[in-house]
Amino acid sequence: MTARVLLVDDEINMAKTQAKILQRKGYVVETASNGREALRLLDESPFDVMITDLKMPVFDGMQLLRAMNVKERGCAVIVLTGHGTIESAVEAMRCGATDYLTKPCNPDELLLKVDKLLETKRLREEVEHLRREVRAYKKFGELIGQSPAMRQMYLLIAAVSMNKSTVLVTGESGTGKELVARTIHRQGPWADHPFVAINCGAMSETLLDSQLFGHRRGAFTGAISDHNGVFQTANGGTLFLDEIAEIPLPLQVKFLRVIQEKEFTPLGSSRPIKVDVRIIAATNRDLDAEVRRGTFREDLFYRLNVVPIHLPPLRERREDIPLLIEHFIATFSTEYKVEPKKVRPEALEQLVMYPWPGNIRELQNVIERMFALSRSNEITLADLPGPIAGFEEQPVNFHELADLPTLEDMEKSLIAAALRKSHGNKNEAARLLAIDRQRLYRKIDKYGLEHPVT
Repeated sequence: MTARVLLVDDEINMAKTQAKILQRKGYVVETASNGREALRLLDESPFDVMITDLKMPVFDGMQLLRAMNVKERGCAVIVLTGHGTIESAVEAMRCGATDYLTKPCNPDELLLKVDKLLETKRLREEVEHLRREVRAYKKFGELIGQSPAMRQMYLLIAAVSMNKSTVLVTGESGTGKELVARTIHRQGPWADHPFVAINCGAMSETLLDSQLFGHRRGAFTGAISDHNGVFQTANGGTLFLDEIAEIPLPLQVKFLRVIQEKEFTPLGSSRPIKVDVRIIAATNRDLDAEVRRGTFREDLFYRLNVVPIHLPPLRERREDIPLLIEHFIATFSTEYKVEPKKVRPEALEQLVMYPWPGNIRELQNVIERMFALSRSNEITLADLPGPIAGFEEQPVNFHELADLPTLEDMEKSLIAAALRKSHGNKNEAARLLAIDRQRLYRKIDKYGLEHPVT
């Protein structure tokens, strides 16, 4: 962007001469004949550098400096002063001026001063930008990674943490979904309020109902006292619901009501309880597919999927693996009270190449095993578990690919199988395939499956 310079001088010819010098260098220049006019121009638009005479009959340069608040404006200031008034220039610099020139000023010296100030300003802005970036990445605690996918996720987390929008975190097991939820909670203004996590797939329907919404004494066998559910415990904060796809359909109705009405009724009670809770749900399953199968309510899915955050598997962000290894080595060296281990290049190459089906959790376990079993201060290829040490990326066999069925072949086979299972009943076949009847009819015509399928 072209730098903008403001010249403030009551000597019009002097200002015009300086403006031409600066314009020839490519700067955008505006002029003012006194301090009041300069303040008006400064209020209208920002300037990178201001060059002002100190001695002016109306609202002089010193008054201008005191009125404009140089630090807040972010504008570098050069003051022009006569040979006999250097003391005034020193006083001006105490008021925020950056440099001074004696009049009449040499054109080369003027350009040199402006260039130097602009370069200093650019470097300061660059340093501040880098500091902001460092602060931003440090804020994400245990989330490790600098890959494009992770950087994009950091921005999304930073944005969503400042409000209470419902978040749906998806990703394979071991990718760190709960860690993302905790980070969202910690980054927001409600960090001092409760963060409560519950695994929806780890208990029966009745127990889950009680854990989510609470119960009153006598609500069911064994309910010997009142119990507050996690919605009530998390009031004012964040509730993290892992494995949300495991919630049974009857409870999904009750859960939807909490999201919509911000209230629930405990088991055995007739009095609803109001709550203010941010909900972060997580799943390693395709909820869209669960909706099509009829195992997950469509209206609940849309209520949860306000802000979707997808965690990529580790094999899709291999550039982050060395950073994660370094992080786990530092963690376990502290935990086991030993020196940090160094990873041999061939071992690191194998660790990066391995596809990590268990994702970050599997990588963490492997590094911990190195500290638990190996006394060496190095991690070598021989130290790695057999499946990792012996893993080789398989080259693509194009002859085998040529023998694989196409998507159309597979689609035709599926439709034919559904028609066989439904004994030719197209409504039933459409239900089995989770598609509408009109689409099924088009596919039957396309593949010539109108006649009985054997």
